[in-house]
Amino acid sequence: MLSCEAKQFLERGGSVNLVKKPKTARGAETLQRICDAAEELFAENGYYTTQISDIAKKAGIASGTFYIYFSDKISAFRYLLDELGRRLRREIRAAASGARTQQEAEFVGLKTFLSFASKHIGLFKIVWQAQFVDMDAFKNYYESFAARYVTRIDDAQKRGELTEMDPEYFSYILMGIYNFVALKCIVFDGKEPTDELVEEVFKFIRHGAFAPSADDAK
Repeated sequence: MLSCEAKQFLERGGSVNLVKKPKTARGAETLQRICDAAEELFAENGYYTTQISDIAKKAGIASGTFYIYFSDKISAFRYLLDELGRRLRREIRAAASGARTQQEAEFVGLKTFLSFASKHIGLFKIVWQAQFVDMDAFKNYYESFAARYVTRIDDAQKRGELTEMDPEYFSYILMGIYNFVALKCIVFDGKEPTDELVEEVFKFIRHGAFAPSADDAK
């Protein structure tokens, strides 16, 4: 179940309340520069080391301009985290829209996630930092994913496409696999995810961890 904090966050409009949205194209461009600078600095130096003045300098603005859009540094961090989740969910949803089965949807979803994480490694690193910066935001990030995942898993179980188990824990098992594969491949090894990697990971998802035993055949 989605936590009370996550429900309240979504009901309030999520990231909408974290930023003062610009009304002009020039303002939108400035906001994007701030976000790009914050993403890079948070990923490279960490949240606590990065100062608002650092973000402003990298974005090419005065420090006071930062406060036109964000009330403080934590708001900018939360905004980046929430926007990451929204963009990623949108890309996965679009990529998997033509899938005929849940298995096809999962395969496309895994491939899309790894590609997204590779292209946005700074944002991916910010997710891992969030547990030390803002635990509620960290929980909201994953619970928002899980809340949307559970319905699809439950429907697939009813169609006999997935193993019967608690859909919420099922969602976290799959998210855990995808996240740690991305961490190993992209962050630790500095590699681009390949189609072969996606196939290997999905082989585990499709068939499980253990080879069939003699007892299974009885």
